[in-house]
Amino acid sequence: MADHKVLAGARVVLPTGIVDNGRVIVEGGRIAGHAPADAPVTDLSGHWVVPGFVDMHNHGGGGASFTSGTVEEVLKGVHTHRLHGTTTVVASTVTGEMDFLAHRAGELSELAEQGDIAGVHFEGPFISPCRKGAHSEDLLRDPDPAEVRKLLDAARGHARMVTLATELPGGLDSVRLLAEHGVIAAIGHTDATYEQTVAAIDAGATVATHLFNAMPALGHRAPGPIAALLEDERVTVELINDGTHLHPAALELAFRHAGPDRVAFITDAMDAAGFGDGVYHLGPLEVEVREGVARLAKGGSIAGSTLTLDTAFKRAATIDRLPVESIVRAVSANPAKLLGVYDEVGSLEPGKRADLVVLDAGFTLVGVMRRGEWVSEPQSG
Repeated sequence: MADHKVLAGARVVLPTGIVDNGRVIVEGGRIAGHAPADAPVTDLSGHWVVPGFVDMHNHGGGGASFTSGTVEEVLKGVHTHRLHGTTTVVASTVTGEMDFLAHRAGELSELAEQGDIAGVHFEGPFISPCRKGAHSEDLLRDPDPAEVRKLLDAARGHARMVTLATELPGGLDSVRLLAEHGVIAAIGHTDATYEQTVAAIDAGATVATHLFNAMPALGHRAPGPIAALLEDERVTVELINDGTHLHPAALELAFRHAGPDRVAFITDAMDAAGFGDGVYHLGPLEVEVREGVARLAKGGSIAGSTLTLDTAFKRAATIDRLPVESIVRAVSANPAKLLGVYDEVGSLEPGKRADLVVLDAGFTLVGVMRRGEWVSEPQSG
């Protein structure tokens, strides 16, 4: 009995829909189907229980960088996002020297082996100088498949995604290489045409890195990558729902056109997430964060975000007025499926890890459970 926890009375979001006055039973670190009659019960009446959030594109938080921080700092960043409901996180790097990125991949792979992170995402250096955003132009390079393979080898099987400008020399061959190794090829920081984007999708690309951002705008004569990425059912589009990266109409357009099964909310968070305003670094570049918005000190380009997924969830529910079931897919199920971990996380089903988030009636986070243990415990009742 001591290993059981029963969460009762909440609105529980399951893959089959919303269950009012539902129950989630936890046994050890897993969701169970049954509990003893005298198992302890936590009354969550008036709350929501949803699956733990899965962030597949995150550069840091809590004052710590996933690209350059020590192991202790990376773990601090991971814990910061856990407090905000992200129970599964992929550590994203930014553009750097190849040897540095390979070394970093090795360090992060150790954390993946320990279960602290869900793998590594390389955002850069294989991106377009025309759409570099907050990446150092001096360190950008064409996506040579041999160099892509070097990063995959360094990550020791824990590379989950590589963002590329697939129109660059070597881009399509690199996409094919990634697909062959079961690593997500993501189209982003790209100046590709519509036709070039279609070719990349046909070669095996399956994700749009922060759709709309760092790519040509949608045009009526030159539709560019956005139209190709939205229309193809093989592609999942990342969206940064912080009110800065996207106008609400752009978010609605993406959801309506791609549908709820092809959207993944991400944070693209940098060090300042969950930490506060100030001066930071994203790779070698200085970033100023003011009123929660991160921009390069030189040039003013948006430099990641300070977003946490609980904020993205609440905004989607209260401002964008999206159905709760669709939001849950975007923050949990869809990224879990892309990462190949849906058998473990991403939904509240018996046998899966007991990773869950408790929200109040207004969608404010009040509790987080990971592997059956409370990261932050809600007040009962």
